[in-house]
Amino acid sequence: MRSKRMALILAMGLVFSATFGVTACNSKAKNSEASAAEIPTAQVARAQRGDISHVLRVAGQFQPYQVVDVHPKVSGYMQRINVDIGDVVHQGQTLAVLEIPELHAELHGSEFSVEQSKEEINRAQYEIQSADATHAALHAQSARLEQTSQAQPGLIAQQELDDAQAKDLSSAAQVDAAKAALAAAQQHLLVARSDNQRVQALQNYTNVVAPIDGVIIWRYADTGALIQGGTNSNSQDIPIVRLSQSGLLRLRVPVPENDVQYVHVGDAMQVRVDAINRSFTGKIIRFTRNVNFETRTMEAEVDVENKDLLIDPGMYANAVLQLARAQNVLTVPVESLVLKGRREKLYVLDANNRVHIRDVEVGIQGSKLAEIKSGVAEGDRVVIGSQEKYLENEEIKALLEQEPNSDVMQEAGGVIDIKAEENDGGAQ
Repeated sequence: MRSKRMALILAMGLVFSATFGVTACNSKAKNSEASAAEIPTAQVARAQRGDISHVLRVAGQFQPYQVVDVHPKVSGYMQRINVDIGDVVHQGQTLAVLEIPELHAELHGSEFSVEQSKEEINRAQYEIQSADATHAALHAQSARLEQTSQAQPGLIAQQELDDAQAKDLSSAAQVDAAKAALAAAQQHLLVARSDNQRVQALQNYTNVVAPIDGVIIWRYADTGALIQGGTNSNSQDIPIVRLSQSGLLRLRVPVPENDVQYVHVGDAMQVRVDAINRSFTGKIIRFTRNVNFETRTMEAEVDVENKDLLIDPGMYANAVLQLARAQNVLTVPVESLVLKGRREKLYVLDANNRVHIRDVEVGIQGSKLAEIKSGVAEGDRVVIGSQEKYLENEEIKALLEQEPNSDVMQEAGGVIDIKAEENDGGAQ
């Protein structure tokens, strides 16, 4: 009986021991799981080397390099006009001929004045020769009488000597007067020639010629019309034609205010003209250095050769301008940057997955990546997003994200100020 009781006690002890062991194991497992659940997780990315660039995509518009309203210098009737809209003309080519009858008479009168002045010069030269001959004879006679009087005093009367000397001096004065008349005739010739040249220039202006190579984009006059001369810049007289220099075009692109700092003379610009299915690379030649108050853009220009005249002024082009670029620099995702006060910071993990908050110097920023100039090293892991949840030296569980190492940030440009261009008239 006693042995049965001891066996029962022993069996109960074994059951209790087994139950206690299982409970203890379950408690340790639960504590381990709770400890693991307390470590937060975070998405991280590695700092790596790559390229970041900003490009500006903007619609530009082609403008003629020059636009000239061709006025005649003189007023007259249109005798003949040789061109019409769309005609290609060259510098010096006659565009129109004016008829001015009174100008022909004035030209002939100036030519007669020149010939008359030449005749006056010839007559003055003859008078000089005659005066020289008379003076030589009278001077010789006066000299002989003087010599004779000195050789034989009293032989020649003093009155005769005085008359001979007076004639000698008078003839010398006649020579000087003839020379003065010659000089005056020569001056008259210069005046007559100048007047003739003036009238001849006006006559030449009746042939209206093209001042530059270009295309006639508008015609204002017809044969027989009375054309007023363009005498000054304030004149409202209608021109004969409007001439556009289209062999060389200006591509005007509006650069947004924030991107003005990146624009420099000589910068390359990729241009695409969809209307003619043509692409080319141009260079910025000039820009206004002035931001428009309404559009908040600055006009930049690219000179485009257009010798084949395939591009018409007024066409639009899609232009791409490289604003800023950093190559082979250390980059991190933009989402990893935290601004505290005036400092940019990164949450960086060490080898034990503990957070360390570092001050960093940021360079160029793209849409996805930012350049880091100092503060982290290549390969460092940085926290992406919700950084405010993590504390300094806090342990976290890192979930590594693969990020691109290059980023191109594309910006859209402004609009073209068409109203300002109309006010300018397209002329340069």
